This record gives sequence, C-alpha cells and structure tokens, in this order.
Amino acid sequence: MKFVYEALNWASSFLKEAGRDENAGELLLRHHLQMDRAALFSNLRLVLSNEQLQAFKADVEKHGDGIPVQYLIGYEEFYGRKFKVNQEVLIPRPETEELVEGVLQRAASYFKEKDVLQVVDVGTGSGAIAITLALENPRFCVRAIDIAEPSLKVAEENAKQLQANVQFLHGDLLEPITKNPEVEKIDILVSNPPYIPDWEIDTLSPVVKDHEPIRALAGGKDGLDFYRRLVKDMKDLLNLPAMVAFEIGVGQGIDVRNLILQTFPAAEVDIVNDINGKDRMVFGLVEGE
Repeated sequence: MKFVYEALNWASSFLKEAGRDENAGELLLRHHLQMDRAALFSNLRLVLSNEQLQAFKADVEKHGDGIPVQYLIGYEEFYGRKFKVNQEVLIPRPETEELVEGVLQRAASYFKEKDVLQVVDVGTGSGAIAITLALENPRFCVRAIDIAEPSLKVAEENAKQLQANVQFLHGDLLEPITKNPEVEKIDILVSNPPYIPDWEIDTLSPVVKDHEPIRALAGGKDGLDFYRRLVKDMKDLLNLPAMVAFEIGVGQGIDVRNLILQTFPAAEVDIVNDINGKDRMVFGLVEGE
C-alpha cells in the first residue's frame, strides 16, 4: 500500500468492517496530505511517504476504535467555517446550521427597526452558534455562556481565529446575566442545550457516548430539564418583543412549545422540522406575557 487510491481502499474496507463511516478515511487522508477533495482525487496515484502512511493508518485505526474523526483532525466545518473541536466540546451538527439560519431569517423580519440586537447563546460549547451569528449579522451584539471553562477556552480560540466579536461568560445557563441586573436585556435567546433523556445515553453510538462530553448531551429524565430552567429564568431577562430559538430532540417539539406558552401565553411559537423531516427547532416570538 503506497498510492493514495490504495490507502483509501484499505481505509474504506477497514472502517466498514469496524462498523464506522467508510468515508472517514478520505477526510483523514486529506488532513494528513493537507489537500482539498479535488486535489486528493487528482492525485490518486501519488506515492505516500512512510511517515504519511503510518500517521494515516494510526488515525484510521483510532476512528475504528470509536474516536470521532473531528477530534482526530481537530476541527469541524460549520456554516462554511472551520471550528476547532476537542473532547471538551460537542461536535457541531448540520442540524444546528439550520437553527442558525432560522435565527438569521426571523431576525430580519422581526426586528426591522432596531440597529443593535442583544443576542445570548446559552451552552455555547465550541462557540459555533454565537460566532456564526456574530459574523453573519453585524447588528448582533453576542454574548455566549457555558458552564465549563474548558469549553469556553475552545470557543474563545475559535472567536479569535475567526475574528468574531463575542463576549464569553462563565456560568450555569442564564446565571451570569441574572446575577448582573445592569446588563442589557435579551432580544434573541438561542440555545442548543443538552436534550437527550438520561436513559437514552447508553443507546447512543460509542463514537458519541464514549468521546463527546456527556454534560453536553444528557438533558435529565425526559430530556427537558434545561428547557424548563431556561424558560423560567428568561422571563425577566427578555427585552420584549423578543425571539427565542431552541434546538430540540426529535419528538420534543410540542413539549417545548408548551413550556414557552405556559410562561408566555401570547407568544407565537413554531415547531420547525429539519432537512430530514424531524422536529428539530422551536422558534418563539414573545411580544408580551
């Protein structure tokens, strides 16, 4: 095995047998050769050095053991940008790009008169949501909160790398804002909180449950603990009219909508399906109680 095409064939076969994504080999080889997809497939007969081959094989075997590809190459692409990731943060998913897109679209129609919008991202992890919103809309003044300092460190590195102006706060959900009554109230609250029911964690792929941070996955007995707390705590922090945007687990749409309506009966709440037709987002326009 010395040519690129031979290495790809070996990786595909190895990963298929290990029950992993066969395409992961391509991502790993592109990483080790520092090539984009077009360059890689233009160089299928390129001879790999022994060092390149050994490093590539080692990473393929690590992925076979369950380590996510994104942690091996050190990044994930989100909304057209590269975000550093490691085992302190959840790997950004394509569904969350849809949440970001939904916030951008609705903000354009909901808040036509305001020059500056106060945006808060709760449970920011890698900072993917907060940083993307800050870069995509210059009207957004973005604060991002996380309970884990190692996660905030990753998010801060991503913001610096991508030149995004985001203020990062350490604390539990909205606590950093509730404890500081002088800060600006929130026009847009967005969150992709932990929403997997505790009992379901053990059923997840080992690639997820054994490597991604459980604190970013487990949402309590029914998966709704963090939504309950967020809806309760945000009541006095929203600058009405305000928008609330949550990513949710499949089947949680009605429950999360009802939580919002219990606190804000007059809110307009939409449950939105993702590209796969599964309920994945809840958007609320809160104009009064």
